[in-house]
Amino acid sequence: MHRFSRSAVLAAAVLFAAVPAFAQGQDFFVPGQGRPTQPSRPSPRPAPSRSAPPQVTTQPPAPSQPQGPGPGAEADQQPMPQIQLPPVPDLPPLPKTTPPPAPVIGVMGVPEVMRASTAAQQVEKIIGERREKLNQDAQKEQAVWREMQQALANDRGKLSPEQIRSRERELQDRITNAQKSFRDRNRIIQEAAQYALGQIERTLIAVIRQVAESRGMNLVLHRAQVALNVNEFDITDQVGKQLNELLPSVEIPPDGVSPVAMQQSGKPITSASAPASSQAAPAKK
Repeated sequence: MHRFSRSAVLAAAVLFAAVPAFAQGQDFFVPGQGRPTQPSRPSPRPAPSRSAPPQVTTQPPAPSQPQGPGPGAEADQQPMPQIQLPPVPDLPPLPKTTPPPAPVIGVMGVPEVMRASTAAQQVEKIIGERREKLNQDAQKEQAVWREMQQALANDRGKLSPEQIRSRERELQDRITNAQKSFRDRNRIIQEAAQYALGQIERTLIAVIRQVAESRGMNLVLHRAQVALNVNEFDITDQVGKQLNELLPSVEIPPDGVSPVAMQQSGKPITSASAPASSQAAPAKK
């Protein structure tokens, strides 16, 4: 059996880099990019008025785009002069080294492995439920804002200017506090998803190395980048089966618990989550 070379380890790492790209499709979920319902993205805090009701947002406003050059800028631009570069330095010959081994190639489909992963199904289910709950809470809060704004509009004629300003400040403060709360909850959900998917990524790279070494392969390519191959090259099913045996489930922090904050405090992250299907083993304690 060939010993697995450094090039195979690098190839496995490059191969796994395709996971985020494939996850953007509709057939698999990565929190923040996939199928789960995203929380509503309301607009930034409005001032109370008689017009449209305030909107919730769980994301900070996008930074303003830089403006292009003003009128007449093209006339001020001068062509860049051609500058003579110094000569290329002499390249002395390098000593001969050991040539790399003959390639023994394998291919695998990362999307297929991830779809078959019970741990990935667990992450999709639990993180998706948390995002849906965040979305529902945002919609309820929006309804409260609309009611407060409508009540203020109805009572405006009976209130003094100071009372109107007080009611407006109350609404603005509630919107500000709710937006901060939704941003914090969304950030914690993202951190939990990254923590869970990181466990899958780490194990998958090790499994690719293990399976490739058992087959004497020293180069593994992503199947979507290969125009033609034969079944004997394909290790997708073997990798998926081994991944489920080694990692049937992952640790997912309880809802509302930031894994980053837990690790910074030195406290262990205890998972209170269940697998996505009855075939998956219970989450490790």
